[in-house]
Amino acid sequence: MTPLDSLLAFVVTSIVIIVIPGPSVLFVIGRSLSLGRRAGALSVVGNALGTVPAVVAVAFGVGAIVASSVVAFTVIKIVGAAYLVWLGVQAIRHRHDHRADVAREPASAWRLLRQGFIVGATNPKTIAFFVAVLPQFVSASGGPVWAQLLLLGLVFQTIALVCDSVWVLAAGTARTWFARSPRRMSTLSGTGGVMMIGLGGTLALTGAKS
Repeated sequence: MTPLDSLLAFVVTSIVIIVIPGPSVLFVIGRSLSLGRRAGALSVVGNALGTVPAVVAVAFGVGAIVASSVVAFTVIKIVGAAYLVWLGVQAIRHRHDHRADVAREPASAWRLLRQGFIVGATNPKTIAFFVAVLPQFVSASGGPVWAQLLLLGLVFQTIALVCDSVWVLAAGTARTWFARSPRRMSTLSGTGGVMMIGLGGTLALTGAKS
């Protein structure tokens, strides 16, 4: 078991990192603006589930191999970026769908969860972060290293889940206000799509790995 002082230090570090808007935050905000709170919330859950393989991989050593391989890191990065761009394009294409029925959700829960999972699983920065940060809070007297890494990873995911949900509520509230005007609703949905395209492009153009 990770010592309490190390765990508390990790929680503080995680909060500082998570509250700074990054790829996951921009993704869920874009989904919330385009599709509403429900879609945003399901995207948050899917994104969190998508990082579970990264936590497991890092805990058992696979993450270090991926993080040290330029080819593997680049392939995962490009796939994730391309998927984000595709989601953004779809949001722009269907931005006028809300004019017929603002309250209608265009995607099933399973589909939204699956899309969020793919984005979380194909974010190479997640593995890089876990490889670089999690071991710093492992204690020699805290038991099996893999168990401590799993615990720290799950703690980080829980904090991220809560913080990202707050962003979803905020974006969803803004969307509700914009929904009073079909024209503004279409513009807002398109804006969410542009955010995802921009995020995908930014991830694709960043350096191979730090």
